[in-house]
Amino acid sequence: MSVALGASEQLTVRTVPVDGPVDLIARLPHPSALAWVRHDAGLVGWGEAARIEVPGGDDRFGWARRRLTALFRDALVDDPLGMPGTGPVAFGSFGFDPKNDESVLIVPRVVLGWRDGRAWHTTIGDGVDPLTLVRPLEEPAGLEWSGGSLGEEQWGRAVESAVRSIRGGALGKVVLARDVRVRAEGPIDARVLLRRLAERYPECYTFAVDGLVGATPELLVRRFGGRIESLVLAGTTPRGTDEDEDRELGRALLNSGKDRGEHAYAAEMVREALRPLCVELDVPSVPELLRLANLQHLATPVSGRLAGERSVLDVLAALHPTPAVCGTPTGEAMELIRELEEMDRSRYAGPVGWVDARGDGEWGIALRCAQLEGDRARLFAGCGIVAGSTAQGEIAETRTKFGAMRYALEG
Repeated sequence: MSVALGASEQLTVRTVPVDGPVDLIARLPHPSALAWVRHDAGLVGWGEAARIEVPGGDDRFGWARRRLTALFRDALVDDPLGMPGTGPVAFGSFGFDPKNDESVLIVPRVVLGWRDGRAWHTTIGDGVDPLTLVRPLEEPAGLEWSGGSLGEEQWGRAVESAVRSIRGGALGKVVLARDVRVRAEGPIDARVLLRRLAERYPECYTFAVDGLVGATPELLVRRFGGRIESLVLAGTTPRGTDEDEDRELGRALLNSGKDRGEHAYAAEMVREALRPLCVELDVPSVPELLRLANLQHLATPVSGRLAGERSVLDVLAALHPTPAVCGTPTGEAMELIRELEEMDRSRYAGPVGWVDARGDGEWGIALRCAQLEGDRARLFAGCGIVAGSTAQGEIAETRTKFGAMRYALEG
């Protein structure tokens, strides 16, 4: 357990309205960025007023909620706006596997927010200069790429092993991931990656938390007041080179028995996970098509109203891991992932987002992302494996999915 505070043992928080619109990413003063941005709206932060390192275990989301609640309860807060994301906010990222102990919540010293035509600025403590550009941006240069934990051929054999297990009746679906690594001439600036991702993938949630940077299309849960929303994504195909090919690829995805079956697993799990928490829940029976810059996905938008006072972290505990990033049944899929991937996913495919003192927040699944460590980055991509999967098909899909972060690094 770790709850590290800055100079003061008690958080003194002040939120004020500011003139908008605000270019959030442009305001980040140095590479150690915190961000959650979509269509130029969201939150960015910097500095650390408090850091909560969350131990692994089945109760990690509850543990995190209790520690954060205690921290915020004792804070001195001046927040005349009272909107989701104002007052004290923690940016967070959780490990994919409950055994992982790298989950973290960071309460920044400065937060800048912009949403629904309103902008705000939150500071914790005194003497904070929110607008100074401490470090100029520097694009990654001299990139040297290398393989990951498993080469493509080895990973393909893992896919074939998973298919045999599925066809043998051991489980219905498993999601397998792989990684690649890259090294630059100097430290990689998260702000450069954030800017490129936000401009190229405006429909995605561009995020940065403790060196984990990416742009995820998948909203795991948004909780504003008593209302919640989620977006289930499972089933993927590339974009076409022209309008006709694009339309045909989308039509084929909508009519694919393999992809529709994979998507149904994920949507049903979300329904079953949320039903005990909600007094109202709407999960459409037929998916729609979500088109992004480089991919098309089968998507099911979910909405509901929570029963009682539940934090967004409580909803995360019920949802993670979904079949979209793990498989089904969950226990069997998790064990097969541990056996076949031969790597630690760390926080890839875990929840990433933010939560405020009211329990409001937005959390996605950390997909299309990389972990930055100085001049090095580790990229991740995964695929849902079902009975009809082939090694070559899944390898090709991971190559496409790596494309988002390769673009962020290479420009």
